[in-house]
Amino acid sequence: MRNLPSGTVTFLFTDVKGSTRLLHELGEGYAEVLAGHRRALRESFERYGGTEVDTQGDAFFIAFAKASEALSAAVAGRSALEGSPIRVRMGLHTGEPLVTEDGYVGIDVHRAARIAAAGHGGQILLSQSTRDLVGAESLRDLGEHRLKDLTAPERIYQLGDADFPPLKSLNATNLPVASNPLVGRERELADLQALLRNSVRVVTLTGPGGSGKTRLALQVAAELVDEFSGGVFFVALAGVGHPERVQATIAGTIGVRDPADLRDREALLVLDNFEHLLEAAPSVGELLAGAPNTKILATSRAPLRLEGEREYPLDPLPSDEAVELLTQRGRAVRPGFEPDDATREICSRLDGLPLALELAASRLRSLSSAALLQRLEQRLPLLTGGRRDAPERQRTLRATIEWSYELLSEGLKQVFARLAVFAGTFSLDAAETVTGATLDDLDALVEASLMKPIGADRFLMLATIREFATGALGENADLDRRHAEHYRRVAESTNLSADGEGGMPDYELAFAELDNFRKALTWAVETRNAAVGLQTVIALEQLWVTRDPFEGRRWLEALMERGENLPPELRARSLLTHGGLVFIVGEFERGTQLYEDSLAEYRSLGDERGAAAVLNRMIYAAIARQDFPEARALGSESLEVHRRFGSTQGEAVALGSLAEVEWQTGNRELAVELAGRSAELAATAGFRWWRVAMLSMLSEWSLTSERRAEGDRLGREALGLAHRIGDRMHGVYLLALLAWSAAEAGQLKRAGFLWGAVEAEEQRGAIGQWESERDAFAARVLAFADADFEEKRDLGSRSTAAEAVDYALGSVD
Repeated sequence: MRNLPSGTVTFLFTDVKGSTRLLHELGEGYAEVLAGHRRALRESFERYGGTEVDTQGDAFFIAFAKASEALSAAVAGRSALEGSPIRVRMGLHTGEPLVTEDGYVGIDVHRAARIAAAGHGGQILLSQSTRDLVGAESLRDLGEHRLKDLTAPERIYQLGDADFPPLKSLNATNLPVASNPLVGRERELADLQALLRNSVRVVTLTGPGGSGKTRLALQVAAELVDEFSGGVFFVALAGVGHPERVQATIAGTIGVRDPADLRDREALLVLDNFEHLLEAAPSVGELLAGAPNTKILATSRAPLRLEGEREYPLDPLPSDEAVELLTQRGRAVRPGFEPDDATREICSRLDGLPLALELAASRLRSLSSAALLQRLEQRLPLLTGGRRDAPERQRTLRATIEWSYELLSEGLKQVFARLAVFAGTFSLDAAETVTGATLDDLDALVEASLMKPIGADRFLMLATIREFATGALGENADLDRRHAEHYRRVAESTNLSADGEGGMPDYELAFAELDNFRKALTWAVETRNAAVGLQTVIALEQLWVTRDPFEGRRWLEALMERGENLPPELRARSLLTHGGLVFIVGEFERGTQLYEDSLAEYRSLGDERGAAAVLNRMIYAAIARQDFPEARALGSESLEVHRRFGSTQGEAVALGSLAEVEWQTGNRELAVELAGRSAELAATAGFRWWRVAMLSMLSEWSLTSERRAEGDRLGREALGLAHRIGDRMHGVYLLALLAWSAAEAGQLKRAGFLWGAVEAEEQRGAIGQWESERDAFAARVLAFADADFEEKRDLGSRSTAAEAVDYALGSVD
């Protein structure tokens, strides 16, 4: 990445006026003229210290550290083109943009581009901020103009007194001018404009309070001003108390005695905050019937339910846009504010809701982002004190949610409060079982924008809204118990117990319900309901093993401390799971002791099958201490029991464990045969985590034996499966294995990317047993590092897990 100016930067955009016409007029000579134009401008820009950020066709984007140098460069460039058939328009704007690895980010870039686009060939335009730095000499004030994509008007100045046609800015309407530019929402802007440009006559923008519906609607309307000859009108309805006043309010806003006078006008009406006036929707339908060229863009927390209406649900801001919004608003109260990790976490905690972010930004006047984050445990009390000119319902986050809550029936208020028991998303079945809610109840809450549907049959209540609902619910021990019991049953239905057989593991369901599992386990710890909690943890053993064995261990230890009177069977199984998770994170001695305690419990119960499951785990304890005769004896005993009981999964584990014993003792052909049979049985039993383990082991053995093609094939198959089930531990191990394979083959760019991806995954959190193997792999791979390796290593270190897997499974560079 080149060294871009930072801090206060002046942007210069240029564009050739009438390039298509020139191409037709000059024919083949156009290319030479265009090249001469580029040379002349580049020479002028470089002379005054400009940095070329981008060039596309006949346009330049240049950055300068000083506004005066930017203006001098523009003048020099225009002079250099005198006598050329090419006439260039130029726009300058000064701001403090964010500088990222990909270049400049922020509204200042868009503002500079729009100022240039408003001009004409030979014209140099400046924003107010640039004019303030270079002075008023030789500048002509062209007044305030509303520019495309920017709701706030910009005062524009022209260099020199030459006469040009009027600037190409948007027409004026009664649209209120926003105090701040719109951040993000490019896709939504495009979608809504497309709907209103087509045959759709009513578009209702729905979403929870504080999601930015009004701000987006204003921007959409500003973009469409030129396309409605009869005008674009903003009709504020929040202060209208009765449905019968809606038509009169519309008429008064657009300056007619009766809405029927719209019948011959091509107009766009923005009806803002309709949710408390839904009884007036039929009168709006009548208005449209009598005015065939009029269209409506409504904002509401619920649809109007008019014929032909298109509802457009507005989601909260995605992470990057939320950070940009908080950063911009933070700089308004604390100049020089820079985003950090705490900023991103604040945005996550506040669900990306624009109103919540605006309110949080006001606190940055006196708090650092880290201090603000600490105080966000309870969001609603902190997020007060918004702008004094904001509507009362938008001055606190609580008020904007309460506005929607008070529109519910009493029965629906109770359902809404009970649904606060869920964490994250939840299913229709869970809502019915735990809270007694019906599908009609959920539909009504979705329509009120207090919940949102996710996928086919799941729902989400934003954390900010859930906090309000929790306050309305109060303490409800019975509801919490029902929630924990339900999610114990859900955990058991995932077939992720390490000894569960008879169904395919459902990792997708487990990942979807993870927040609710955690809430249920927290309840079990806090209320000392250890049995329910332990049953849930055990039912999810494969999830903990593949995703985060440290988390599974923490839950087990907290629950075992509170399990004074556990049934012996549950205690034995808990000790086995605990030992497995402790062993996986590398604490072999403690894991072995827990296995022995579990084995003693099972044998005292006369549970042969349970004892055999422990023996399978103890094989690895024996291998760890190099006691191979003991490991072989344990494996043989376990294998006999599992075969006798018909346990395919248990047999797979026993064979795989014995395979490791044979490899370690030099019986390599037998080891490969046993591991292959183990992988096949794991596939039959649906024990996908164990199949990943066996394929990984076979891959490494093949590479060690210099069968690289076979090792690569097995490694890729294992990595694809590991990624699908969320197995981070084997995933990072396999990325390292494939990096080593690529390095050995001289594919150093591929090796570098894959090793960078390993490092990226390490930054996302602890990865169990990988920690004990990392140094050995690093020594193997980094011995080959060269410039190509390091270049791709940097790229890999910035990849997501999905990108890394796609790369690893793709073709070789």
